[in-house]
Amino acid sequence: MSTSASSFARSGHLPTLVAAFLYFAFSCCIWVLNGAMAPFISEAYGLTPAQKGLMLSVPIIAGALMRFPLGVLAQYIGRKAATLVEMGLIAVAMLYGWLMVESFSDLLKMGVLLGIAGASFGVALSLGSGWYPPQHKGLAMGLVGAGNVGTAVSVLVAPPLALHFGWQTVYAFAAAAITLPMTAIVLFAKEPPDVDNHARLREHVACLFEKDGWAFSLIYGVTFGGFIGLTTFLPTYYYDQFGVSKVQAGQLTMLAAFMGAAVRVMGGWVSDRWGGVNTLTLVLVVVAVTLVLAGMADQSLALTTLLLIACFAALGAGNGALFQLVPLRWPTTTAVAGSMIGEIGALGGGIVPNAMGLSKQYLGSYMWGFVGFGSLAVVMLVVMRIMQIRWTRTWAERGGRARPALPAGANARLPRAPSKRGLQHE
Repeated sequence: MSTSASSFARSGHLPTLVAAFLYFAFSCCIWVLNGAMAPFISEAYGLTPAQKGLMLSVPIIAGALMRFPLGVLAQYIGRKAATLVEMGLIAVAMLYGWLMVESFSDLLKMGVLLGIAGASFGVALSLGSGWYPPQHKGLAMGLVGAGNVGTAVSVLVAPPLALHFGWQTVYAFAAAAITLPMTAIVLFAKEPPDVDNHARLREHVACLFEKDGWAFSLIYGVTFGGFIGLTTFLPTYYYDQFGVSKVQAGQLTMLAAFMGAAVRVMGGWVSDRWGGVNTLTLVLVVVAVTLVLAGMADQSLALTTLLLIACFAALGAGNGALFQLVPLRWPTTTAVAGSMIGEIGALGGGIVPNAMGLSKQYLGSYMWGFVGFGSLAVVMLVVMRIMQIRWTRTWAERGGRARPALPAGANARLPRAPSKRGLQHE
C-alpha cells in the first residue's frame, strides 16, 4: 500500500492536486450556500414550499449549465487561468448578494450567480488529474472530487454565521473566503501538460449520441444529483418537519453530506476490485430503500437522520463507482466524456428541491418527494442491469471490472471512442 502511495505521489504534481481540491471544495461550499441558509431566507421572505424548492433548485441547474462554458474558456486560456477567472466572478457574485438582494426575485438572480461556483467540477478534476498518468488518473480525480466535502462545511458553518451576523452578511464572508483557494492556485498550481482537455464542441457532446452516454448521465443524475439536491434541501426539511433550530438543521445535514463526500473515493476503490456495475447495483438499491423509508419515518428525527446518512454513503459511493466505469467505456476521451456526463447528471439535482416543495404544497407531505426520487433510482437500476449485458460483452469484465491488459499486438474488441473524424453511433 505504501509503495502504491509512493508511486502515486511521484507520478504527478501534488501541489496542483491539493490546490485543485481546495478550489473545488470552496466552490462546493459556496454553491449550496442558499440551501444552508434556507431557513433564514424563508423566514425573511415568508416563502411557500414551492418557492423554497424553486429557490434551492436554481443554483444547481445554473451550475450544471455553466460547466460547459467554463470548460470552453479553459481551452482558450488554460485551466489554471480559468479557475482564477471563475473565482473572481464568484467574489463579485457574493458582493451582489451582500449588498443587492432585497426581494424573492433578487434571490433567484442570486441563485443564478451561485451557479458560477457549481461550474467548477470539470475544470477542477482536469486541472488536478492532468499531471497524472492513466494508471493514477482515476485516484487523482477521486481525490479532487472529494472536494464535495465543501457542501458539508457550508451547512455546518453558514447557519451560525447567519444567526450572529445576518444571512446576507454570510455572502461577504464567502467573498473573503474565496481568496484562499485563489492564493493556492496562484502559488502552487501549474498548468498540466496533457492535452486531453483541448476538444472541440463535437467531441464534448459525442458521448450523448450514444445510449451509454445517456445511461451514465442519468445514473449520475441520481447519484450526484441526489447528493447535491438533498444537501441543498435538507436544512429546510429538518427545520420545517422536525422543528429543530436553524443551526441544528445545518448540523444534521452536515452528518449526511460529510458521509457522502468521504465515501466517494472509497466507491472508486471498491469498484476497481468488485466492479462498477456491481457497486452501482448495490448503491441504487440502498438509495431507493433508504429514501422511501426516510419519507415514511417523518415523525422520527433519529431514524430519519440514520437513514439519510446511509443514503448519502450510497450516493457518494455511486459517484465514485460511475467514474470508475467512464475511463473503461471512453478510454481515449475520458475527460471530455466525464465532463459532459457530469454536466447532464448534475441537472438531476434540480429535481430534488422542486419535487420536495411541490409534494409539500400540493400533497401535504414531503414523503412523496422522497418516494418519487427513490422510484427514479429503481428505474435507473433496471436500465443499467439491462444495458450491462452488452457492456460486459464489449468493454468491461463481468460486474464492470477493468479488462486485463492485453499482450503487445493483441486486438481488443472495444468500442471506438468518438474521434475528430466523426461520431461513432451505436
